[in-house]
Amino acid sequence: MHRDLVESCYRAAALNALGSFPVDVENVELIAHSENVTFRVSVRGSDTDFVLRLHRPGYNSIEELNSERIWTKALKEAGISVQDSLLTRQGQYFELIDIPGAGEQRYAGMTTWLEGTLLGEFLATSSDTEERKRIFRRIGGIAAAIHNQSTLWKVPPGFKRRRLDLDGLLGEAPLWGRFWEHAELTKAEKESLLGARDRARAALSAYGERPDNFSLIHADLHPENIIHNGDDLALIDFDDSACGWHMYDIASALIEDRSAPDFDALCAAVLEGYCEHRQLSERDVEMLPAFLLMRGMAIVGWFHQRPEHAGSSYYEEVKNWIIGECVSGLGDICTHS
Repeated sequence: MHRDLVESCYRAAALNALGSFPVDVENVELIAHSENVTFRVSVRGSDTDFVLRLHRPGYNSIEELNSERIWTKALKEAGISVQDSLLTRQGQYFELIDIPGAGEQRYAGMTTWLEGTLLGEFLATSSDTEERKRIFRRIGGIAAAIHNQSTLWKVPPGFKRRRLDLDGLLGEAPLWGRFWEHAELTKAEKESLLGARDRARAALSAYGERPDNFSLIHADLHPENIIHNGDDLALIDFDDSACGWHMYDIASALIEDRSAPDFDALCAAVLEGYCEHRQLSERDVEMLPAFLLMRGMAIVGWFHQRPEHAGSSYYEEVKNWIIGECVSGLGDICTHS
């Protein structure tokens, strides 16, 4: 949707939603319009800005949205840098609002604004391998901290998030879409994807779900969901958080740089950073190429569900990489020593 249309459809709804929160609004700025519509909110008399997010309808239920906030609060208490939530005047995390211009309803929620730049933007301008390794080692440490918290955390009654398990990743209805049915795939490419899907299912079945490798995960831990501010890294966007394999988080952090000349070094750095805080078995590390492939399949599934992105060069890049890996088996996507 064009930015002007987003402004006309959602700005009035955003201003209406803000009336449910204890803030004296000074300025509202549209900053993102994808499935969710996101605004930056400046407040009079406060040094802290806020994020107002209008959540996509039909994706997360109110139970799942509330559970996301409950978990991020627990992560914050465990020392992980995430956004704080702002409750409504009624003490709720979310308010359901009408969007008359779009003929829909959305849940509106607010969190604190984190200062800094998106890590993806920073990495795009950095060619210093040592600096990039340092950052990815830190990402590994953050992933380990998340998994340490989630494996020890007693999930409260009523807690609900999706499962990125065997069916959630590779079943007949994967959470991110039936990737093998993308309209731009050739017959041969579809057959390659289906063959790789079968092999990956077998690998996941043998790998299994255990407390040491499967728990709540961020599930979308790529650099666009990490805020870089000097030596600090903070996580945003837990919209896709789910119960899933820990190695999927690591694969999500790495896949954007799979074609970078220093990819092997970044891969090793993530694993080293992770292992400083949480143990990985040899089998865990051996599964990383498979999880990178599955993350790539999920990205193709995301594009399949969004035909408005037809012709995307990023889709072509990811698809071509995946097909190459499918043809060669699961492939030695990265090495670690």
